[in-house]
Amino acid sequence: MSWLRKRLRRAAYRIRHVPPPLILAGLYAVLIALGAAALMLPVSTITPITWSDAIFTATSAVTVTGLAVFNTGTNLTVIGEVVLAFLIQLGGLGLMTFAVLVLAALGMPLGLTGQVFLREDLNHSSMHQLMRLTRTILKVVLICEVAGAMLLSLTFVPRFGLIQGMWDAAFHSISAFNNAGFSTLPEGLVPFATDPVVNTVIPALFIIGGIGYVVLQDLFRQKSPRAWSLHTKITLLGTAILIPWSVVMFAALEWNNPGTLGQFDSAAARLVVSWFQGVTTRTAGFNTTDIAALHDDTSILFISLMLIGGGPTSTAGGIKVTTFVIMLLATAAFFRRQTQLHAFGRSIGLDQVLKVMALTAISMLVVFVAIFIMTVSHDGHFMDIAFEVASAFGTVGLSRGFTSELNEFGRAVIIAVMFLGRVGPLTLGFFIATRTAPRVRYPEAQVHLG
Repeated sequence: MSWLRKRLRRAAYRIRHVPPPLILAGLYAVLIALGAAALMLPVSTITPITWSDAIFTATSAVTVTGLAVFNTGTNLTVIGEVVLAFLIQLGGLGLMTFAVLVLAALGMPLGLTGQVFLREDLNHSSMHQLMRLTRTILKVVLICEVAGAMLLSLTFVPRFGLIQGMWDAAFHSISAFNNAGFSTLPEGLVPFATDPVVNTVIPALFIIGGIGYVVLQDLFRQKSPRAWSLHTKITLLGTAILIPWSVVMFAALEWNNPGTLGQFDSAAARLVVSWFQGVTTRTAGFNTTDIAALHDDTSILFISLMLIGGGPTSTAGGIKVTTFVIMLLATAAFFRRQTQLHAFGRSIGLDQVLKVMALTAISMLVVFVAIFIMTVSHDGHFMDIAFEVASAFGTVGLSRGFTSELNEFGRAVIIAVMFLGRVGPLTLGFFIATRTAPRVRYPEAQVHLG
């Protein structure tokens, strides 16, 4: 027994010295493996699936992406759909947040190590008020998902019956709030393209889920907009600009496309579809029209929106709205010859600007490398590949119909991109936040740029 104790002590010592983001990434990988094993059970699927199918689907669920290599509405049993919903909920809520909620329910203390992991899982900059933020997350999740399920049942119950309709409503509420994009319906939400309940409740859920828990906590606690934090103001500003932009541009580019908006006779119906498809692009991945029928210019617009994503500490992916806004502010400050970056009467430190540039550069590098590798292995589908990779990295889930055509190598690449899109910023944030004092100072030199 003594040798076992020594080994356990050594393992615990090694784990303590592993960066928290790397441990969290490992925990997400374990959850994906367990989810894939659950999906492989005969009771989870109507027709047998391969391990490749299961791993891809589990990864897509845990990373709240929504890309699928088979029709989840026809191939999964109710048990399989429950497994999928559980993976989506854990992936969207965050493993450490879920663990904290369980410990709190049992009356057990979290401890300093647990708080460190929770901070990394929430991508939060400080340890202060973490438990209050966690309680806010629990309240928001319960209220939004229960209310969403009840409202969606108004549409689904009359159409599918009480039991099936309630389950479909609950599943879509979970999937929408967590910005996953999975559906239990064989045709997804396409048959509900002009349904008022679906076009109101689903967007409301993924906008709230994608705006970020820190922003929601600020909105709940601070009644006056003047008291909002700079983070909240930048997130809301970026969201308020990007939503109208995406809706208007989608309507303008696709208005006469017979494969998308052109199939609807009335202008009101086209505007409703434009609203839904415009707001879902950055985060959720639901669609009420055929994405494969989009014009190439619209696809490029969607790629840019998917890479931007939603708000930090949210269920959305991408480089995040705050990163995008600060990058624009830094660019504008450079052309104005300003030495200090500021917004809403507050300054933004150089370390934050450098972090933005690093996150953007590495994200773009991951995306372009993945596109290059996929183009080599899937010749002749560049736009489909670029769209697929952007959707995977932004954990969006929209596809031009290329997911089912991926070979085994292509699936592995997309799995890696989805995983990096979900947990990559956590790992990257650790190394960015690590400060090393320079031992040697070198003389400054001029480099010609641009």
